[in-house]
Amino acid sequence: MSIDTTTDELNRELDALETAFVIDDAAADLLFREAHTTSKFSDEPVTPAQVEAVWDLIRWAPTAMNSLPLRLLVVEQGEGRERLAPHMGDFNRDKTVAAPLTIVAAADPGFHRHLKTLAPFREGAEEQFEPLVEMREGMARTSALIQIGYLIVGLRAAGLAVGPMTGFDAAALDADLFAENGWKSLVVINVGHPAEEDAHHPRQARLDFDTVAQVI
Repeated sequence: MSIDTTTDELNRELDALETAFVIDDAAADLLFREAHTTSKFSDEPVTPAQVEAVWDLIRWAPTAMNSLPLRLLVVEQGEGRERLAPHMGDFNRDKTVAAPLTIVAAADPGFHRHLKTLAPFREGAEEQFEPLVEMREGMARTSALIQIGYLIVGLRAAGLAVGPMTGFDAAALDADLFAENGWKSLVVINVGHPAEEDAHHPRQARLDFDTVAQVI
């Protein structure tokens, strides 16, 4: 290792030590450090109005061309949950049935129909994208997955715990629940407040910066 490289690494470490987050430690803990994927919830209810409040916050976060392709199917207890449950994997079905509220987060390949409102700076975008089916599906999936990250953090910011899952039959779910609108399911998220016992697994390790990043 050269002297210059050692100096660069030292400077980066000093910069990191001097970095102060705008949010306080309590907020950082709530959103990230102390938050867990939750699989068992208390009986405290969660309402669609709470999800709406979270959406009103996270909708301002960036997506490609301001396309906002994320779509949410909010599934309450009852008939809707009974319809969703058979599409879940065996290891996810019981906790999905028991959760206070479940969200099916999906991508809308027809996002381009809203571009006159969302991206008026791209004149004629709706017509340009209409025949580009494969491109639209790829763009919708990428930006919707980014928005799901915003959604998870937003739900945590609202004091809720989340259990995101990808263990489900997406094709069957889409054929059953999204046949009319063409949405494509990506992640199913159980939402609620953690149960007093066995709400989540113990915290697992995370990779450090030097493992996941290169600085050039």
